[in-house]
Amino acid sequence: MMTDQAVVVKVGIADMNTVKAPDVIRTSGLGSCVGIILYDERRSIAGLAHIMLPDSSLSKSGPVNIAKFADTAIIELVNRLGELGASKFSLKAKIAGGAQMFQFSGTSDIMRIGPRNVEAVKKELTALNIKICGEDVGGNSGRTIEFNPATLELTIRTVNKGTQII
Repeated sequence: MMTDQAVVVKVGIADMNTVKAPDVIRTSGLGSCVGIILYDERRSIAGLAHIMLPDSSLSKSGPVNIAKFADTAIIELVNRLGELGASKFSLKAKIAGGAQMFQFSGTSDIMRIGPRNVEAVKKELTALNIKICGEDVGGNSGRTIEFNPATLELTIRTVNKGTQII
């Protein structure tokens, strides 16, 4: 029995977590949600946030779940990775998701959750000076993603479209 078997850390919807190699991190059910991976390749550390909505100002009541929103989740993920020893200046990103899951008539912005999530994530990463090194966004199919901080590979399984690695 190998004792250094990699663990798969699962991240739920509106959730986030971090890993160090050899562990990998995965989230499922990315429809209009965006999965964002932040990683420090020199230290083999990564974090994943499963973002549901673009902006915490959309929260109507109660305490805000910071993992749920692009504007709060990315900052929190940067901080958590920093606590693990990642350099904030060497973080890179890969993103997936942001599908338009429902067909609708009209151009109501409220229904464009997927595209708005992608825009919000990119805006936040730009503000933090974090480079996006790979993305698979848009379309209208759900995705499951898994990131390996040892290989820096993001495996994306898209419903009815197979698997790709970026």
